Amino acid sequence: MLDLVIDARPAALAPGFDVKRILPYRLRRMLGPFIFMDHAGPVDVAPQQLSNLDVLPHPHIGLSTVSYLFGGQVTHRDSLGVQQIIRPGEVNWMTAGSGIAHSERFEDPAALAGGALEMIQTWVALPEAAEEQAPTFANYQPQELPVFTDAGVWMRLIAGDAFGLKNDVRTHSPLFYLHVVLQAGAHFGLPRGYPERGAYVAKGRVEVGGRAYLPGQLLVFTPGQDPVLRALEPSTLMLLGGEPLGERFIWWNFVSSRRERIEQAKADWQAGRIALPPNDNAEFVPLPQDKSRPAGSSPAPQALS
Repeated sequence: MLDLVIDARPAALAPGFDVKRILPYRLRRMLGPFIFMDHAGPVDVAPQQLSNLDVLPHPHIGLSTVSYLFGGQVTHRDSLGVQQIIRPGEVNWMTAGSGIAHSERFEDPAALAGGALEMIQTWVALPEAAEEQAPTFANYQPQELPVFTDAGVWMRLIAGDAFGLKNDVRTHSPLFYLHVVLQAGAHFGLPRGYPERGAYVAKGRVEVGGRAYLPGQLLVFTPGQDPVLRALEPSTLMLLGGEPLGERFIWWNFVSSRRERIEQAKADWQAGRIALPPNDNAEFVPLPQDKSRPAGSSPAPQALS
């Protein structure tokens, strides 16, 4: 029933700011089109450390970044000129396509007080036909996202198609992405019709097949099975998956079906051919030059997104 259990690994983004990195994993590079997943927070920092959390302008190609907050807020700025304050329950979907740069700034101390900041970031790889499309950004408010409730169950559809729910979040391949909250004792299944499906335990504990799973674990399920998850205590899950896209190369913030396209993106960023956000262009993240890594290996992906 379970193909694999992925335990999140710690990744330090800044002093006092560690995230749980779930994807990519050496035994599982992707889950459907999802190629990256980070869980940040809860984060509690002193006001004077706020700027240390900022993610400076950095580039992407060949993917969509999806930002979803449980608490706090972050300000997104990108090379399209978009400036968007991201708040809990919204879906913020940036499609990099041929190339985009963006930053994430934490500018409101009140939004981080008491460990309020907590967010999930994913990257969704694009089909080959969409890899070079023009970049876009869209913000979807909570009222645009359908919610389903039942005894002990609350569920929001973030993107895709699941359990008969749909929304207007624009995707590029068949997928599902859900935020699910279960009360103790509640049972929940997975959407059918997708060959690759997983459940990330963000909070609480769930039982599958008589075994308990804990926060920070991504459960990857066998295709064709109909598992039942039972909450052993109040729990928060992120369900995700979809149709696989085929092999993808990933290097730092770049994703592509073609290795040579990654090399071009590296050269473009180093040469300044990917524009910086017009309202956040005084600094940026330089192209990694990690000569300590063996040939063929890749620098860790930049996060948040």
